[in-house]
Amino acid sequence: GVRYREHPKRKHGLHPDRYYLIRYWAKGKTQNEGIGWASEGVKPSDAYQRLIDIKAALKVGTYETPAEKKARNEAEREAKERIEAEQKAAAMTFSEVWKKYFPSAKENKHPQSWKREDALYRLYLSPVIGEKPMAEVAAFDLERLKRNMSKAGLSPRSIHYALAVVRQVYRYAKRNDLYSGDIPTEKVTKPKFDNRRMRYLTHEETDTLLAELKKRSRDLHDMALLSLQTGMRAGEIFNLTWACVDLDRKQLTLLDTKNSRSRRVFLNDKAVEVFEGRKPDKSSELVFKSRTGGKVKEISNAFSRAVRDLGFNDGITDRRSQVTFHTLRHTHASWLVESGVDLYTVKELLGHRDFAMTSRYAHVGNSTLRAAVERLDKALAEKAEVVQLHD
Repeated sequence: GVRYREHPKRKHGLHPDRYYLIRYWAKGKTQNEGIGWASEGVKPSDAYQRLIDIKAALKVGTYETPAEKKARNEAEREAKERIEAEQKAAAMTFSEVWKKYFPSAKENKHPQSWKREDALYRLYLSPVIGEKPMAEVAAFDLERLKRNMSKAGLSPRSIHYALAVVRQVYRYAKRNDLYSGDIPTEKVTKPKFDNRRMRYLTHEETDTLLAELKKRSRDLHDMALLSLQTGMRAGEIFNLTWACVDLDRKQLTLLDTKNSRSRRVFLNDKAVEVFEGRKPDKSSELVFKSRTGGKVKEISNAFSRAVRDLGFNDGITDRRSQVTFHTLRHTHASWLVESGVDLYTVKELLGHRDFAMTSRYAHVGNSTLRAAVERLDKALAEKAEVVQLHD
């Protein structure tokens, strides 16, 4: 039936304010439902009418308990907000999302990476898709982007990189509920390219380079020597702390490498000498520090100047064949293969994620393979001579 309770202090007219509610049996238990205060205009007849409506709903099976009704209203509200958010997100232009994406890229990426992304956006992405709503960017627009970059003389690798940046922006938008549609780059054919550096140095060239670097910078010389003797990437060397160094076991522990995997690096005698010639600094755990005492962020220009003065890149226009610091890692790998180390072991030592990266060194071991076949010929010939002697 209809009930009420009176407010302990508040008046409505000459009487205490009354709050009307109804009580009834539904869905196997007693239900209580508030109707409202008399001061808000609620009358006893309103409560009776609500009770009549509930009984009618119970007869036809459309009744909802207050909790069910609340849950339905909440779900409808959330659905409405989601639709409104999706509509708002669909209307956001690529440039609007870029302004949200770029600060995080600038904070989390290497300076060379975010600067390159910024240049690609300003020169190529923004003119083509910058003012287009995210939901309206189509494969046709990205094909136009590819044509523009190709006409400007950019390499397939640069075009591939630009499409990767577009994909990153869309993924950022999806992660942050700014966009919920498809990613248009998935409908575009990426240009094929071979960007792998294949240049590696001879032992004579490395001796000359190390001697030149030693004149210019001890740190740069030691970094180069470590890369040559261990195959470490520049970033891995920058991140080295003394806690990673175990000279008793002659090994390093690299944490959070490029492939997001930790791995051990084993040291030969020359690599050990690098660490023995350096002393931990109480001001920093880093093995190599910048001039300001922080982490080194990039290889000094002194390296490229040394390479230039030695003439290693004279007449070489293909950047894949030019000597860079990364060439030292390739040189280490080539030395391993030339000395007969199998490619699987090389893969593990270099920390490659898959075998495709390591397979580039297969041709380096051709002389080793040829020597193995020649040894087989020699062994068979010796066996034939033994058989003839017994006969």
